[in-house]
Amino acid sequence: MVKVNHSHHGLPGEGLIPIRTVSSLTGVNSVTLRAWERRYDLVKPIRTPKGHRLYTLSDVDLINEVVTLLDNGMSIGQVRQVLNTDRARPEPARELNADFDPWLDCQDRLLRAITAFDDRELNEVYHEVLSLYPVDIVTDRLIVPLLRELGERWAQGSGSIAEEHFFSVFLRNKLGARFHHLNRNRQGPKLLAACMPGEHHEVGLLLFALAALDWDYRVVLLGPNTPLPELPPVVERVAIQAIVLSGSAGIAATVVEQELPILCQKVAMPIFVGGQISCCYPETITAAGAIPLGDDLNLALRGIDATLARR
Repeated sequence: MVKVNHSHHGLPGEGLIPIRTVSSLTGVNSVTLRAWERRYDLVKPIRTPKGHRLYTLSDVDLINEVVTLLDNGMSIGQVRQVLNTDRARPEPARELNADFDPWLDCQDRLLRAITAFDDRELNEVYHEVLSLYPVDIVTDRLIVPLLRELGERWAQGSGSIAEEHFFSVFLRNKLGARFHHLNRNRQGPKLLAACMPGEHHEVGLLLFALAALDWDYRVVLLGPNTPLPELPPVVERVAIQAIVLSGSAGIAATVVEQELPILCQKVAMPIFVGGQISCCYPETITAAGAIPLGDDLNLALRGIDATLARR
């Protein structure tokens, strides 16, 4: 459990912590914190006269405890039961779930639906999971591991491109609809997000865009296989604070070595590169004048947040 010394974080008087700081300390975004309060009654912040949420140091400890229990394979309902029964002793719950991992079970169910090309079952399991867990946890614990599993199945010859495309189309439709619904209500800095040239898979970029909306960013989303010379004219027309590029390990090295430096010279704003490409060429990306983010969404957004705050 993380113990927080409020004197090191510039917290307001009496140890009350605003929701954005709580998100930074715990790695749980503000949308999820509000969902835990509204849907599951797990965390009860103090409200200011203007309705702003403020949390205590005990709330921060509780949030970290909830994350730990979820990491140990518990459902959100079981988390609440454990907290109500005995918050100081989560170990028995860990033993209760030692032989059953709900995330692996859901992944197996989704995989069976994908291999059977069963859109109805795929839709049912997907919405069942989202009814129990916030979307960012579903992404981290289920969607990303499943996408990796599909990629490994194809590489090993036990899966097919058709299976991967079937799930990608399903997921792109779900994520795209959610993105367009949520993007209208955000007030934060505006990001221009695009897949690098040669990157035709946009699911990773959509997952990033949804996570960015949870951090109150606004996102202009360009999608797959975007030529880098197309980005400066967009920046000239729209008040963009940063560019975020996404790419897999299969992106041509010339994109990073030749095209990215040219883009960095043409725009006067931070350019971030995420996805597997940023893990393969971190030094080259840095030398080009861009900032590698890695493939962890929460860490990437913390890095973007910190960079823009310094500017």
